[in-house]
Amino acid sequence: MINIFVAGHSGLVGSAICRRLESDGVEALVAAHSEVDLTDQNEVDSWFSSNPIDLVYLAAAKVGGIHANETYPAEFIRDNLAIQTNIIHSAWKSGVKKLLFLGSSCIYPKLAAQPMTEDSLLTGELEPTNEWYAVAKIAGIKMCQAYRKQYGFDAISVMPTNLYGPGDNFDLETSHVLPALIRKFHEAKEAGDASVSVWGSGKPCREFLHVDDLADACVHLMENYSSADIINVGWGRDISILELAKLIQDVVGYQGDIELDPSKPDGTPRKLMDTSRLTSFGWTPSISLEKGIKQTYDWYCTEHR
Repeated sequence: MINIFVAGHSGLVGSAICRRLESDGVEALVAAHSEVDLTDQNEVDSWFSSNPIDLVYLAAAKVGGIHANETYPAEFIRDNLAIQTNIIHSAWKSGVKKLLFLGSSCIYPKLAAQPMTEDSLLTGELEPTNEWYAVAKIAGIKMCQAYRKQYGFDAISVMPTNLYGPGDNFDLETSHVLPALIRKFHEAKEAGDASVSVWGSGKPCREFLHVDDLADACVHLMENYSSADIINVGWGRDISILELAKLIQDVVGYQGDIELDPSKPDGTPRKLMDTSRLTSFGWTPSISLEKGIKQTYDWYCTEHR
């Protein structure tokens, strides 16, 4: 029997990985914050020592959108560095066979050539609005590579594009753009508001992947991929923020207007992943953006009613 630990099981990605493993009849080991503080190396060491673990999915992280990154830069770099450092080190020390580290597409330069290939890492300046989070994730990648190089630890690093789905964060202060727009349009519909404000010019383009697709890709890569090279996970096509807003408006059934707010930051002009490395290992996504938004909106309505 293989023992699998999903760090960050209550988050968007971690919960999706748990669901995916359950579909194969595997019940993952999880640790609530009341059991172990992942920012405390001694507690993490103790937890790994007390639980025989073969595989680790490192999905635990402090995450958020542009507003959260700009408001809490110290927390984003401190907490993420601590969590990933503690888990990677304890996993190696306790004899874990393999670890999958979840990075982010924000590790790539702000003006990276599109679509972004894995070898564009560290070739230019980062997007300032989320550089604290990006630097922490780059450090996690390098730690996995260093532990593989020095100790032979089978640690792989997966770079997902922008994610969404059931279990997402819909707090307007800390959420990413897609769940924020779902909430904005839903509340405007309920209140009968004449318009909804959308941050920025609406021109930046983003790629979105349903979190259940990511979870399926992670399980596939855990079984079929072993390399120091990072690997992108995405849909392979993007959409402008304004087009995304119109799509969500249609799904929600909101009849008012969309008002762009150019006083708010746009962030990176475009973020599209090159996923050719992933497809060469036999995996492609299956949940379309419209279908995924409908599913996510249904979940939101049920959970927040």
